Amino acid sequence: MFVQHRNRNMVEAAFSTLLLMYFQTIHVLRSEHRNPLIGLLLAIVQSSLMVAVFFALYYVIGVRTSPIRGDFMIFIMSGIFVFVTHVQATGAVSGSGALTSGMTKHGPMNSAILIAGAAIAVLYRQVLSCVVILGAYHAFITPVIINDWVSCMGLLLLAWLSGCCVGLVFLSMRPWAPKASGLLTTVYSRLNMIASGKMFVANTLPNFMLPYFAWNPLFHIIDQMRGYAFINYVPHKTNLAYPIYFTITVAMIGLMAEFVTRNRVSASWTAGR
Repeated sequence: MFVQHRNRNMVEAAFSTLLLMYFQTIHVLRSEHRNPLIGLLLAIVQSSLMVAVFFALYYVIGVRTSPIRGDFMIFIMSGIFVFVTHVQATGAVSGSGALTSGMTKHGPMNSAILIAGAAIAVLYRQVLSCVVILGAYHAFITPVIINDWVSCMGLLLLAWLSGCCVGLVFLSMRPWAPKASGLLTTVYSRLNMIASGKMFVANTLPNFMLPYFAWNPLFHIIDQMRGYAFINYVPHKTNLAYPIYFTITVAMIGLMAEFVTRNRVSASWTAGR
């Protein structure tokens, strides 16, 4: 037990890293609730409640049919699932404590494993929620017809990845300014409630209002997903290149900022807080 394990080749190193990510993901999932099944059930209920709230909101304001020719619930879910995945990935990565956690002082652990564990746990919960909610809707209400579900799944992964990259930037800021980083994370999440464009169809947006939404990668991802989900809808005011380039750019900024912060962070910074 006192012998430190050393990886002899790249295969063993990759296997050890993946194993640590697996255990860290399980740790994050079990930390949500004492019973992991109840924790997953709460995640499903949260997504279901958000879908129900937006359905009731549309019903109250008089919108009872889909703005796109197709299933109204698919229109709502295509926006809700992407929004929740992106926002929760941002919050999980920024709050993972990868740069200041005491676990990083142990040999096998590092900040990359903590970040990956938090991000994968969010992806697991959200994919499970999507499958369960869509399965229940298909079985008990009406058959679900999605024109290109593979592309929709790819865009959900892009929303998750972009949220992780944004969260990485906020994570790098946290040791320097913890309150400002937490505030920016909250503001970014609240701003996306409207700026993501999940409540309306991008093609119907007037051109003078387009700059208020076009900066947001979620606006493009949600609209493009609806283009793949509905056979009768073709996005004209969004494109897929912008969120991809945005994700790559923010990932590079986040990795550089994380590297600088990790090399300079000190436990004494939080001594007076």
